[in-house]
Amino acid sequence: MFKRVIAAAGGIALALAGALGGAVATAPAASASPMSCFFRVLESNPEADLDLVEAACLVGSVGGPEAVHLCYSELRGLYVPAVVAMEACRAAAD
Repeated sequence: MFKRVIAAAGGIALALAGALGGAVATAPAASASPMSCFFRVLESNPEADLDLVEAACLVGSVGGPEAVHLCYSELRGLYVPAVVAMEACRAAAD
């Protein structure tokens, strides 16, 4: 899912850059924080279930201690190391 979103956003940015002569400033994606969480987890655990990691990161993106704790618990259930899970969930909440 994230790969498709990234590819679509990249394609749109390139199309705009070409249409406007290359002078395009793109705003960060609204879901940049959940994607940061997602990729942090996959860097350390490439074999993790992509759908479950995505769901955990989306839960963490809500913000607040409860959401971070739930995200952390879900990632630990996938055997993501504790430090990686906590950093990723905190990144999702930012």
